[in-house]
Amino acid sequence: MMKPIVIVGAGQAAASFASRYIMHADRLPVLLIGEERTPPYQRPPLSKKYLSGEFQRERLWIRQSHWYGDNGIHTRFGTRITELVPEKKQVIADSGESIEYEKLILCTGSHARRLPDAVGGSLEGVLTLRGINDADKLSAYLDGKHHLAIVGGGYIGLEIAATARTLGHTVTVIEMAERILQRVASAETSEYFRALHKDRGVNILESTSLARIHGDNGAVQGVELDRGEYIEADAVLVGIGATPNIELAETAGIECENGIAVDEACQTSIPDIYAAGDCTSFVRHGQRIRLESVQNASDQGDLIARVLSGKDDQYTSTPWFWSEQYDCTLQIAGLGQGYTQTTIRKNSTTGGQSVWYYQNDELIAVDAMNDTKSYAFGRRMIEMGINPPMDQISDETTDLKILLQESQNKPR
Repeated sequence: MMKPIVIVGAGQAAASFASRYIMHADRLPVLLIGEERTPPYQRPPLSKKYLSGEFQRERLWIRQSHWYGDNGIHTRFGTRITELVPEKKQVIADSGESIEYEKLILCTGSHARRLPDAVGGSLEGVLTLRGINDADKLSAYLDGKHHLAIVGGGYIGLEIAATARTLGHTVTVIEMAERILQRVASAETSEYFRALHKDRGVNILESTSLARIHGDNGAVQGVELDRGEYIEADAVLVGIGATPNIELAETAGIECENGIAVDEACQTSIPDIYAAGDCTSFVRHGQRIRLESVQNASDQGDLIARVLSGKDDQYTSTPWFWSEQYDCTLQIAGLGQGYTQTTIRKNSTTGGQSVWYYQNDELIAVDAMNDTKSYAFGRRMIEMGINPPMDQISDETTDLKILLQESQNKPR
């Protein structure tokens, strides 16, 4: 009997691998093991349409439950893997059962960082948002009109702020950095979203730290700020980032560096063990990075399927992300880390704008707010290594299509 490909973790990367691998004629059996009791599902809608009630639970499924069995993929949902035994090519389930594998794919994801108990992090009503059960808990607290305090002004915090405010709740965002989105975006993008939220009535407190969360009978009652101010709150959403789930890999002796370290084929340091998604770190432009995005998880899962189907392939995708807040759709191409200058391009047709990031003269990223055209052309330019002059980008009369064509025709 052939040993299966065992996938530990049932998220976007796992679903992407399964969708691609079933196309291979001489494939090995596949066993998909997930700790949650649900099939793989989309996570981005959790902070938006699912939280607002526009999406029912079943609309989150990446594939309907029966799809896996229909395509010969065995599943064990509600099963936790507690140990990897590479020398025996086995994984150990929480029941004590040993499961053998031919190839192992770790799609263990990441978990939300929490506040310590010392500042009230364990009080009832202190919430995070990472999975579907988290969204259900948050939705229960938003049943009625309440005051939600959000610790962290990153994308997840701002998305939840937008959803909660749209539902009629009072919202305060507490950000310890000088500005919201400081870790992930330029000052111009931060300014755009600060104005967007303030116009909708969100109270944004920057350069402000949480001193502690106060409770009554074990439940959240309010938050105290570092400057001594007290704000009443019915719930506190903690959005201060995520940590990769690497414990299984580390214990098994797999090399980890800000995630499970993988090469260009998503192979780990131990033969026949691969990894994909939020749990991984990989080298891009000479630096080892970790990305938390649907695109990265999907592309890496897809890549492993191609590799295990006999194709000599490498991970070379251009990162892209998106966020939805109120009636604004943000699309991001590339990575802005290390930028030295930016320029803004207005879009008078949509009322949106885009921020173009340059490292010296090289275009490395684009943030497009309600400006799909700039996103599309900016992404193509990044992928093709085209570096348009900043003054032409900032001039709204510049036709990006013509600029792209002219740049393609220039000798290099």
